[in-house]
Amino acid sequence: MKKYILLGCGLLWLTAASAQGGKWQNLFNGKDLKGWKQLNGKAIYSVKNGEIVGTTVLSEPNSFLATEKNYGDFIFEVEYKLDKDFNSGIQFRSQSNPEYQNGRVYGYQMEVDPSPRRWSGGVYEEGRRGWLYPLDLNPGAQNAYKPNTWNKYRIECRGTEIRTYINGKAAAHVIDAELPSGFIALQVHGIGKKQEDAGKNIRWRNIRIIENPAPSQYSPYDTVYVVNNIPNTLSEQEKRQGIRLLWDGSTTKGWRGAYKQAFPEKGWNISDGTLNVEPSTGGESTNGGDIVTDEEFSAFDLEFDFRLTEGANSGVKYFVTESEGNKGSAIGLEFQVLDDEKHPDAKLGAAGNRKIGSLYDLIPAYKLYASHKKVGEWNHGRIVVYPDNRVEHWMNGHKVVSYVRGDNIFKALVARSKYEKYPNFGMAEKGHILLQDHGDAVSYRSIKIKILK
Repeated sequence: MKKYILLGCGLLWLTAASAQGGKWQNLFNGKDLKGWKQLNGKAIYSVKNGEIVGTTVLSEPNSFLATEKNYGDFIFEVEYKLDKDFNSGIQFRSQSNPEYQNGRVYGYQMEVDPSPRRWSGGVYEEGRRGWLYPLDLNPGAQNAYKPNTWNKYRIECRGTEIRTYINGKAAAHVIDAELPSGFIALQVHGIGKKQEDAGKNIRWRNIRIIENPAPSQYSPYDTVYVVNNIPNTLSEQEKRQGIRLLWDGSTTKGWRGAYKQAFPEKGWNISDGTLNVEPSTGGESTNGGDIVTDEEFSAFDLEFDFRLTEGANSGVKYFVTESEGNKGSAIGLEFQVLDDEKHPDAKLGAAGNRKIGSLYDLIPAYKLYASHKKVGEWNHGRIVVYPDNRVEHWMNGHKVVSYVRGDNIFKALVARSKYEKYPNFGMAEKGHILLQDHGDAVSYRSIKIKILK
């Protein structure tokens, strides 16, 4: 007998047994390391007083004590304690095979990070993509880690849905289809050649798992921000939070040309779930022209993926009113989309305020060392406009711009910019969202919005 459940982004089947849920199973017997194997580095793993103890070793890379068994859908819990603060993590749905970097461990990791950035509980992909959910996205969980005592981690995996909890506090929520199953592992982080870092211990205890839990055994949905890496989809939690697709992934519905009644007949194409600007002269609106939403928005949380080609320029604008009658691109506040290395606009403006992620010609983006992906890879942009006129730009999970529309600083920045000739620039009560045609090949997808009240 099989039962089916709808799980946000897909349909999963459950056997009758799994539909009833599972029971907790201990992964550590408290006596020895039976059922576990060590991978990669040569950190020391031992059993003392019913605990697994990991000890750092000088000049060793990251070491992992991994389960011999793989797990797909599960609820996992463990308690850990750092004798001294250092980085570590819990691997899950992870892999190690000779074909990938000679067996290097890769896969999801629930981070142990007692550093000042306080990202314990975030999700990192070891060995490949890096940060999937930095805890800047959920500042309410940044104080959940407790130093010098035992901390409890919980990981819930259900289909493409990954959720983490630290000391009962919801930390991260990721939708990702890359790794449906794999081993669980306890990490002892590499320490390089610093003698003072040798001999540091991390302890684990009460390690247990439920395999193939029933839906009722998972935590209820909440208000935590969701990182959804499956293009043009909405997870169940996103839907409950009032997020909707602003572009449906396949048609031009809801969009038209700027200063036009219909969608451009040339210059844009839709292919394989992406909305693409076609290359032309490299000038503003010289081919298909900009496109705007039919709707206007005032306070909102806008998300979008974008992919640059070499030397490309584009932008996502907001509070676009089309009232200026500009001959080039329509006027509005702009999240800059640019190849900083190859496009000359990156060297213009002031203090880098025309580089990727910036509030174009007004405020430069910061933290780009952690958030800027290579040309040809997908970046995730986000623009948040709060009802009190606070505005944020985010890129790949990092806040890169923060300002207040209409305050004295904003007015001073406008006065020294190319926008000084437009009365009340950026201060419209509401406006359209715009994707810019700057004559270069750029792709967009996963365009979503939530109205803020």
